[in-house]
Amino acid sequence: MTKDRRSQGWYGKLDKDGFIHRSWMKNQGFPDHAFDGRPIIGICNTWSELTPCNSGLRDLAEGVKRGVWEAGGFPVEFPVMSLGETQMKPTAMLFRNLLAMDVEESIRAYGIDGVVLLGGCDKTTPGQLMGAASVDLPAIVVSSGPMLNGKYRGQDIGSGTDVWKFSEAVRAGEMTLKDFMNAESGMSRSKGVCMTMGTASTMASLVEAMGMSLPTNAALPAVDARRMALAHLTGKRIVEMVDEGLKPSDVLTKEAFENAILANAAVGGSTNAVVHLLALAGRVGIDLNLKDFEIGSDIPLLVNCMPSGKYLMEDFCYAGGVPVVLQQLRDHGHLRAATTVLGGDISVYAEGAECFNDDVIRSFEAPVKPAAGLRVLRGNLAPNGAIVKPSAASDHLLEHEGEAFVFESIEDMKANIDREDLPVTPDTILVLKGCGPKGYPGMPEVGNMPIPHKLVTQGVKDMIRVSDARMSGTAFGTVILHVSPEAQAGGPLALVRTGDRIRVSASDGELELLVSAEDLATRHAEWRPDAPHYTRGYAKLYVDHVLQADKGADLDFLVGKDTRPVTRESH
Repeated sequence: MTKDRRSQGWYGKLDKDGFIHRSWMKNQGFPDHAFDGRPIIGICNTWSELTPCNSGLRDLAEGVKRGVWEAGGFPVEFPVMSLGETQMKPTAMLFRNLLAMDVEESIRAYGIDGVVLLGGCDKTTPGQLMGAASVDLPAIVVSSGPMLNGKYRGQDIGSGTDVWKFSEAVRAGEMTLKDFMNAESGMSRSKGVCMTMGTASTMASLVEAMGMSLPTNAALPAVDARRMALAHLTGKRIVEMVDEGLKPSDVLTKEAFENAILANAAVGGSTNAVVHLLALAGRVGIDLNLKDFEIGSDIPLLVNCMPSGKYLMEDFCYAGGVPVVLQQLRDHGHLRAATTVLGGDISVYAEGAECFNDDVIRSFEAPVKPAAGLRVLRGNLAPNGAIVKPSAASDHLLEHEGEAFVFESIEDMKANIDREDLPVTPDTILVLKGCGPKGYPGMPEVGNMPIPHKLVTQGVKDMIRVSDARMSGTAFGTVILHVSPEAQAGGPLALVRTGDRIRVSASDGELELLVSAEDLATRHAEWRPDAPHYTRGYAKLYVDHVLQADKGADLDFLVGKDTRPVTRESH
């Protein structure tokens, strides 16, 4: 056995400190030879009953352990903060960076040589990756996996996407409240993440496309026995990675991030991928910015999954999953050469991939939509950028000019959106302020504002909405998000008034407030930020140090990494 492993600084010393580290571990029944220099593998688990998406991870951890033992390693499971996207207030995004801190410091403080990251729910995957990247020990991801398809009245229904549709149908009088409530139990039928191409499944897909997980990790359903087998194989592989010295910094190259951007376009992935990839890039020192996301603009939508299509992740899995998408990107010269956790090039993930349903995974020649990647918008309303998802938008609204109706806060919007005398038309552009990283705080998924009740009852299904917020990856509509700088930071969004005209051009990447520079300067001189919602604890730390959306909304003091060894003992 190799004796110069990191873990030997804890368990290999024949002195008082080594005695303490080994003896207290032995109270769990570990024998002497567990500490003989074999690699110690941490299993970083975000299991929680308050995070339903991750409720199956306790079982998957056992699969990882089997693989670690088989390969001659010593697995040790440890918990970190779990972020339940559907359960936390004011938003799970407020705590993504706290999870990243938890993961980083746990990995650094404990005597482990490599780590398997067990996550899945929207913010757990990027939070874990950010933390692991900042320590840069060998790391690999196993995702929770998507739920089985939702079912209601003999039809498939999708997480989130059909919640928004059903909710609007109730508001329009097209669906009864009783029917709405009856759909609730049929939507979430098994453990796992949203089975639409929401943020959870998007991030799992991008992790696979970046080579940070084994192939097929993204789409295997949470309750499929093949996911347990994948966990086993991952446990085996992390031991080999430790022996090879293969670290996140070897895998998370600029080319890997570009592959993620291309894959995000092809699968119709979540807009949330933008802030997560930007934050992760900041941890590994990769120069990634919003302009880089434009490489995906001309990639067609290949995956016909909700919210941009009609199928669900279970169907995507059976059709061939991410390997088929990578094969399409490779065959058309888009896939970048990049190292993976298998040690070889990402092209290996596409080898032998077969599509078993060409309506679920389309070809470049017959896509769901052409040129459907995210668009970056800039202009005097968003000097540092904003984004829109054309694959989930209405084509006729992607080039539009109209009058703004402004909601100054989320409370203002909720109190007034259903007023029958609200002075709006289908051409109005709804504007929501105070929902960015500092403003809410945490940048919640409220950017897809409801259509005003008076318009819903007229049959209006979509209109342009502009905010400094995010939206769920399961959501849809012509929604302009992540406006930067945010209103609370004094960005131009704070200065918009009802009646101002706004011009949107997705083709030209334009988001313009048609107000003179002189008038905006006058308004800015009169503007004052709202009092912060929190004045203590982590939330205050967050508000004081969070970066804007175009920088990934990480905390300024967490950017980068610290790979120095820990030399000071606790006793």
